[in-house]
Amino acid sequence: MPSARFAVNCSILFTELPLLERPAAAKAAGFDAVEFWWPFDTHLPGDAEVDAFERAISDAGVQLIGLNFAAGDMPAGDRGLVSWPQRALEFRDNIPVTLGIGERLGCRAFNALYGNRVEGFSPEAQDELAAANLALAATAAADFGGVVLVEPVSGADRYPLRTAADVVRVIDRVAAESGVTGLGLLLDLYHLTVNGDDVPAAIAAYADRIAHVQLADAPGRNEPGTGKIPVDQHLAELATAGYAGWIALEYKPSGSTAESFDWIR
Repeated sequence: MPSARFAVNCSILFTELPLLERPAAAKAAGFDAVEFWWPFDTHLPGDAEVDAFERAISDAGVQLIGLNFAAGDMPAGDRGLVSWPQRALEFRDNIPVTLGIGERLGCRAFNALYGNRVEGFSPEAQDELAAANLALAATAAADFGGVVLVEPVSGADRYPLRTAADVVRVIDRVAAESGVTGLGLLLDLYHLTVNGDDVPAAIAAYADRIAHVQLADAPGRNEPGTGKIPVDQHLAELATAGYAGWIALEYKPSGSTAESFDWIR
């Protein structure tokens, strides 16, 4: 039986099942909590789609502990709308939809993928837009105790946040410019390792900024034990640093989904 500290990312696990069947599969596998990337094809899904998604989670008897804001076409290479000038209105329109789902389901953590650099706009202009958008989202989430997460990402050459320090600079900028403090670091062990960050040093330096943790092994982004990341060591470091939140499994199983949980037992 998995420990209650672990949650399942149902956007990357149980993919052999339709999306709305995955929360029940997670429950059947012994997990009490799930998270999702943005689960709809548009930033403004219809009420029926939202209702079906919420029912799937409620009926499964699991807790939604993390939800991404709309991030564009991820398979095509998009990595968020926060700093994307041409799509800023999409992100802002998506804020109440995402937070509404979270508030109704008791979710308090919302991942805002920063976005790639785009042609025709300076990095400075994109960063200014991102700071404003993150302040808007965090202000709205704070109304019901939510936090907006920002994460480093690997595998996307035009994505500017590569290390934990990159994210903390963004969080500090938002606080300095707007006074908004409801932002947290999403510490993803896989992305940080692939990007060459010093994970133990990041945990020690930013323990008070870590609001959520995700894990996969590297280089294949499979379950722990299939690569080079000392997952047990990093989990111990997080515990020593005082992190007591969820650890979300965000990996691609190397075999069956069920067998990929063997490392926990």
